[in-house]
Amino acid sequence: MVVSVKKVFVIIFITRSRLSNLINIQNRLANFARQHNWDQFHSPKNLSMALAAEAAELLEIFQWLTEEQSREIINNEKEMSLIKEEIADVVIYLVRLADKLGVDIEKAVLEKIALNEKKYPVELAKDNAKKYNKR
Repeated sequence: MVVSVKKVFVIIFITRSRLSNLINIQNRLANFARQHNWDQFHSPKNLSMALAAEAAELLEIFQWLTEEQSREIINNEKEMSLIKEEIADVVIYLVRLADKLGVDIEKAVLEKIALNEKKYPVELAKDNAKKYNKR
């Protein structure tokens, strides 16, 4: 397989750009908390509880929908606006929690993907929704 230098550069640039965006978001959130003197409230316990509460608000939007309705919601501008806000809230608290605990989100996610690739090999997991320890 031949990979051009240009392709490698683009991949590295995109990866670094995304990481840079995440770091910028993390810094903006930290500055916002500092300016409002909210660091005193941003303990890992409080942030994880706020994260769960925001995730529940996202869940509430989908709670009584059918599978098909949940897929079609993308066509509902009003609902999508609410969904975007709740997703943003979840990400905000997740990023703050990671920052407070010194977790490198990109590294943690890549490590988890690698672990999942081992736990769920294609030959065992394809078309199978069962958890790896329930097969």
